[in-house]
Amino acid sequence: MADNEHANIKMSTASKSRKNLAYLQKMKDNGEKIVQMCPAELGPFFAMAAEMVGCDICRIPQMLSMRTAYNTEDELLCCGYTIRKFREYTKIIHINFYMPVATYATKDNAVRYGAEWVFDGADSMLPMGITNDVLKHMSDNYVPTYGHIGAISGWQTNATGYKRVGKTAEDAFRIFMWGYEYQENGMGGMTIELTPKEVSQAIAEKLRVPVVSIAGGAPCDGSEMVDMDTFGVMPKPASHSKSYAQLLPFLCEAYMGWLEDVREGNYPEEKHGYHMDPQELEKFKDMMDKFEG
Repeated sequence: MADNEHANIKMSTASKSRKNLAYLQKMKDNGEKIVQMCPAELGPFFAMAAEMVGCDICRIPQMLSMRTAYNTEDELLCCGYTIRKFREYTKIIHINFYMPVATYATKDNAVRYGAEWVFDGADSMLPMGITNDVLKHMSDNYVPTYGHIGAISGWQTNATGYKRVGKTAEDAFRIFMWGYEYQENGMGGMTIELTPKEVSQAIAEKLRVPVVSIAGGAPCDGSEMVDMDTFGVMPKPASHSKSYAQLLPFLCEAYMGWLEDVREGNYPEEKHGYHMDPQELEKFKDMMDKFEG
C-alpha cells in the first residue's frame, strides 16, 4: 500500500475538532450555554447551517421518523447511512443519534448498535427511556450516551401522554432521581422536557453532567428547539417555541416563481443550455428522418 493511502486510515473515531461529551461537559463547567438543534425531517443541510454559526449539538432521528419499528437488518443499516450523511455535511457539531427502541431492548443489542453508529460518526446515543441496567452496560462498554428525562417524546407517550410533569414536589424529585441515576450509570448529559422552570434549573445545577432544557423555559446548561419550530413550519406553534423565520412561505414563494416561469415559457432561457455543432446536428436530423421504427 502506498504511503499516501496510509494517511486516510484511522484506527479511532476520536477527533480533536469534534464537540464530544467532554467538550459539552467543559461548557457546563465553564458556565457556557449549550445550543442544541434538531433538524427532524429537514435534513443534513440544516445541520450544516447550524454548525456554520456555532451550534453545539444536533439531535437526529433516522430519516422519515423511522425511530421505533424495524423489521429487517437492511432498515437498521439505514441508521448508519443517516449518520454518515449528516457527518458528511458537518465535521464539528456533536451528533446525538435517536436510537430505535428495539436496538436497546437488550444489553447486547444496545452495545452492538451503539458502537456501530459511533463508528459511523455519531458522538453519542439517545436511548429514550432506557433502563439503568442497560445504560450501565452501554457505559461499561464505552458507548457514549446523551439521553432524556422529564416528559417522554415518542411511542411511550401512547401510554403516558405527552404532558407537563414535575408539578408536585414528589414528581419533581422523581425526575431528579431519574437524571441522577442516569448520571451515575454513565450518561454523559441529557435533555429535560416539560418540567417547571424552577425544577429544570435546580436539576441542572445539582447534576454534574450537562442538562439542556426543552419546553421548560429554564436556562439550565442550554436549550434545544426542533427546527420545525425554529422555522415556523408547525401548523400550530407550541407554547415553548420561538420562531426565527417563516420557512414555508419562503419556500413556496421560490417554488411558485419557478413554476410560473416554466408555465409562461420564461424558463429555461437561452443561457441555461448549449447547442450542438451544426454539422453534427444535420447528421442527427438526417438519421432521425430515416428512422422508421
